[in-house]
Amino acid sequence: MQVFNLASNSNVNFKYQQIYNWVKENVLAGKLRANEKLPSKRQLADELKVGVNTVANAYEQLLAEGYIYTVERKGYFIENITVFSNQEKAVQSKLPNDLKEGNDSKEGWLSLSHMSADISLFPFKDWMKCENRAIDEHRRELAELGHPQGPYLTRKAISRMIALTRGVVCEPEQIIIGAGTQLLVQQLMEMQNKKSIIAIEDPGYSRLYRLLNDMGFTVNPIELDNKGINIKKVESSNANFLFVTPSHQFPTGKIIPVTRRIELLNWAAGAENRYIIEDDYDSEFKYETNSIPSLQSLDRNQRVIYTGTFSKTLLPGTRISYMVLPPDLLRKYRKHYPDLMQYSNSLALFALHYFIESGAYSRHIKRMNHHYEVKRNLLIEQLRKKFNDQVCIENIPAGLHFIAQFKSVKTYDEIEACAKEGRLELYTMRRFMLKNKYKENGRIELVIGFANIDEGEIMEAVERLYWVIVFDDG
Repeated sequence: MQVFNLASNSNVNFKYQQIYNWVKENVLAGKLRANEKLPSKRQLADELKVGVNTVANAYEQLLAEGYIYTVERKGYFIENITVFSNQEKAVQSKLPNDLKEGNDSKEGWLSLSHMSADISLFPFKDWMKCENRAIDEHRRELAELGHPQGPYLTRKAISRMIALTRGVVCEPEQIIIGAGTQLLVQQLMEMQNKKSIIAIEDPGYSRLYRLLNDMGFTVNPIELDNKGINIKKVESSNANFLFVTPSHQFPTGKIIPVTRRIELLNWAAGAENRYIIEDDYDSEFKYETNSIPSLQSLDRNQRVIYTGTFSKTLLPGTRISYMVLPPDLLRKYRKHYPDLMQYSNSLALFALHYFIESGAYSRHIKRMNHHYEVKRNLLIEQLRKKFNDQVCIENIPAGLHFIAQFKSVKTYDEIEACAKEGRLELYTMRRFMLKNKYKENGRIELVIGFANIDEGEIMEAVERLYWVIVFDDG
């Protein structure tokens, strides 16, 4: 075997790693041939002026990975390694430029995104107390794989909470906890017949629309009227599943009145295997009036699947959502997923139980409701002051975003490009148009979020928005 020199530079790998790497690379390159004998540990140690243990560590690692083998009382030999095929077609290990991720720095940007949350007032100390209590009281459960639907304690806390705040009627057993609403919907729909037809609001949740299409379902986007999703179009859609956001339609903000809610429930009860999936994504935030009860609270026939999330109220990265299944679908779910493991973090789920039960969660919601209302009112005031009759705002006092329509000759492409240039995070209505693409001449619609912008930045954000919409460099 050829002898090599060890690098003396302290920044280079440990000496045993250098020996290991040299043998490995030469075996793979075919420079060390099968069954060729290696120097003894002592011999190689003397040649390289290192300790015998250094060589022994290298040989043991090579032996464990199958690059060499040993024969008792004879020593170490090169293993007969399978040769890589198609070496001339081997791809470079360098990642192609189109797959590389940039710095993603948001320095200097202002956000009018509907997808963000404000964590400036989040009670981290209270949350950490709940985590510590979870560690103290649930060490055994944290060391094991938990219930696939989530800890019973947490589901019990959620069921009590949504009964009080949203009127949802359910037992803890009906709740499925998961790492996001999309994942829960995917689980729900994977156990359905692929011939099922799905109706969805248009404009609506584009991620959900793409998910259901990618799963192979027939998805019918249905336009809205002044009461929400068009009931006549729903009735003629032959749908088995209907996705709606009745308490704060996404993204228009419309609140479905009780008459339309009853019409939707009557539609669901009118045939076997019809269900409504109610996405109650930001129902915690209601201004000026009390919260609107959930659609599920009116259901008399177990046809509403209720979904909620903590992404808007806790830290968005916590990824805790839940789904309430009617008993027949719960039985089907458990049969379909006997080996499913819980995706959410167990410590966070136990902490959530104590966060709710201690009252810290309700206090946080009350504080954030006031905080968001102040920011929302200030943003609307500044928009009207700056744009005057050039803006029309659908001032529905709910949620963390609203729709604003602006007079502008620009296209959506131009608006989005200008927003990027002006470092303003902004989403146009085009993002949420599923099938019915529309734009009134001389007007554009924006989905304006206010959760993740400081009050002191609102005036600057409005100035940037004015430049995006009005400025013409031609």
